[in-house]
Amino acid sequence: MRYLIDTNVLINQVEKDGETSNDAQAILDNYENIIYVSSESVKEFIYLLQDGRIVLKEHLRSLEVFDLIENTLGINVKYVAKEHLRTLVTLPQIENHRDQNDRLIIAQAITERMPLISSDGKFSKYRKCGLEFISSK
Repeated sequence: MRYLIDTNVLINQVEKDGETSNDAQAILDNYENIIYVSSESVKEFIYLLQDGRIVLKEHLRSLEVFDLIENTLGINVKYVAKEHLRTLVTLPQIENHRDQNDRLIIAQAITERMPLISSDGKFSKYRKCGLEFISSK
């Protein structure tokens, strides 16, 4: 099965810090599943790395991010497409959730019909829009 992970789950996989629930980690570790991360999450990851908000145990230059994600972790990058943006404009404004990066990732998951694994409980409010949400907490 195909799954999309959000930025926080990506960071947890890179840092291997064990903050992912057993159920979510079982999905991520199952080699029969295909794991994707949004290019929007990759953009956020690079920004947080360059800004010093995340510091990895192993030194990693920004240019090595794709190699780490795709080759070391085996996660596929799902690039934002016009169809995802079309879904984004149809999403309602959810109270206390205005993060446009998150909303674009949610739109990708809905459009691609992929369950979204995230630690952000606010994502569950988008189930009524067709999102299949899996909590990583």
